[in-house]
Parts: sequence; C-alpha cells; structure tokens
Amino acid sequence: MSSIQNMMERYDSAVNQLQIGFVPLLLVFCRLWVAWVFFNSGLTKIASWDSTLYLFELEYQVPLLPWELAAYMGTAAELILPVFIAIGLFTRPMAAILFVFNAIAVISYPVLWEKGFYDHQLWGLMILINIVWGAGAISFDYLLRKKIAD
Repeated sequence: MSSIQNMMERYDSAVNQLQIGFVPLLLVFCRLWVAWVFFNSGLTKIASWDSTLYLFELEYQVPLLPWELAAYMGTAAELILPVFIAIGLFTRPMAAILFVFNAIAVISYPVLWEKGFYDHQLWGLMILINIVWGAGAISFDYLLRKKIAD
C-alpha cells in the first residue's frame, strides 16, 4: 500500500512542477495573442480613419452610443487596453473591459455572427482566462505584488 501512496505522491509532485512552469507560459500566451489581435485592429482603424468612421456610421450598430463617440472609444480601447494586457499591468480590470468590448463588437456587427464569431469566442475565452487567473508570474502585476509584499 505504501508503494502506491509513494507513486501517487511522486505523480502529484510531477504534476505540480509541470503546472508551475506551464501555467505562467499559458497566461503570457493568452495575453500576448489577444493583445496582438486587438492592437492590430486598432492600428487598422487609425490607418484608414475615413473607412472606420464610415463603418461606425453605417455598418456597426453600437448600442447606446453615438457612432462618432463609439468610433473614437472603440479605437482607443483597441490601442490602449492591449498594451496593459501585454505587459501584465492591471491585467484583470483591463481584461474585463476588453471582454466587454469584445462582446459589444460581436453584438454591434451582425456580419461577425457568420464569419468571425468563432474567433471572437476564442479571444473571449483567452481574455476570461486572464480575468480568472490574473496575469501570472511573468507580468508587472506579479512584480508589483511582490514589491508591495516585501
């Protein structure tokens, strides 16, 4: 019986070691992937600002906001939030805002329901991972938490 218990303890130890190395990398991967996608979208909006305004006026149906304000706020969100998420600073609140932004993007642009819905679901899941678990050990959040604890 003790050999089985010993084997289980070694297994648990190996799994814990794997988690210690894997989870921070998974969190960084999710942060960087989502940040890259949204930041590039913001750059595209700035590069063709007239097209962006046209889309917000005539295509996107952002609830509760005038289309011009929605264009500026949406572009700002896509350029600012990903920077915080990429470096892991204030990750949970920034990711929560980006999660809401992602949901509004899907709601506001019915074309996404057919073509880009699965991408937005994947991004939403990656954002949720960082909302639930935070930025992990490879982040400014971790460094700040360590500094404050010392």
